[in-house]
Amino acid sequence: MGFAILTFAAIFLLVGSGGLLLFYRETMLKRLAEAIDPRPRKKSLRAALQQTGFSLGNMVERLEQVMPKSQAEVSVVVQRLVRAGYRNESAVKVFYGCKVIVPLALCAVALVTKLHAFSPFFIYAVCLGLGFLLPDFWLGKKIKARQKRLRRGLPDVLDLLVICIEAGLSMDQATARTAQELEKAQPDLCDELRVVVLEQRAGRARADAWRNLAERTDEEGLRNLVSMLVQAEQFGTSVAKTLRVHAETLRSQRVQMVEEVAAKTSVKLVFPLVLFIFPALFLVTLGPSIILMSESFQKFFKQ
Repeated sequence: MGFAILTFAAIFLLVGSGGLLLFYRETMLKRLAEAIDPRPRKKSLRAALQQTGFSLGNMVERLEQVMPKSQAEVSVVVQRLVRAGYRNESAVKVFYGCKVIVPLALCAVALVTKLHAFSPFFIYAVCLGLGFLLPDFWLGKKIKARQKRLRRGLPDVLDLLVICIEAGLSMDQATARTAQELEKAQPDLCDELRVVVLEQRAGRARADAWRNLAERTDEEGLRNLVSMLVQAEQFGTSVAKTLRVHAETLRSQRVQMVEEVAAKTSVKLVFPLVLFIFPALFLVTLGPSIILMSESFQKFFKQ
């Protein structure tokens, strides 16, 4: 065990030294220059932490260059990251960097814990495959969680939009005011509404801006909302009434979903009843009678 830990530590130090020489050459040159020409410079703890985080981010971003990828694959990943709420340019690089770091980390864990002793090829293959797929699973989970938050917060946002429109504001002004007022309660949906407002201020048509919202989020409730808004704008119907009806429809759908889940509960309880409760019940009720019957048969056959 001690020899394996020492071997892992030596390999880790060699790889870390090589990484430092590759990725932090400029930083090392800067430190050498400071050592040659020392000057009293004050550096705060926050600046040091920010520099450390920036260095780690650069290392992860540079590791993504190892991954072979096509332009179509990158566009799909960018779309998924946007749906999860990550719009930074470095998000794609960090994502592909994690696809390199996570498999190596799992292999290192398997080496330290000696899991590779059972079957080295199988264990390392599982670690590499699982580590490669874990970032995708994590991203899919983040997308579903964000879509769930958007779906839950949509009726409240629609109610405030109706209030703002009925108070005399235009649709664009109501959208901006709603994004400002509900920023603390519904941050994800308000963030998307701010993007819609920015696109409209940049000169994009209102219908196109709302369609982009539906494409970014890929949420059914928002898609229906965008369709209703586009139809209301084309046919000249009342936007406030349209939003109110859609909010009531969403609340009715929420109630129906809860009722559906409650109706499925009785069916789902069949399996634990059959597997766990019924055997214990039979044992308690029929156990004493079986014991008495076995004793009676023993006495009968002995006679």
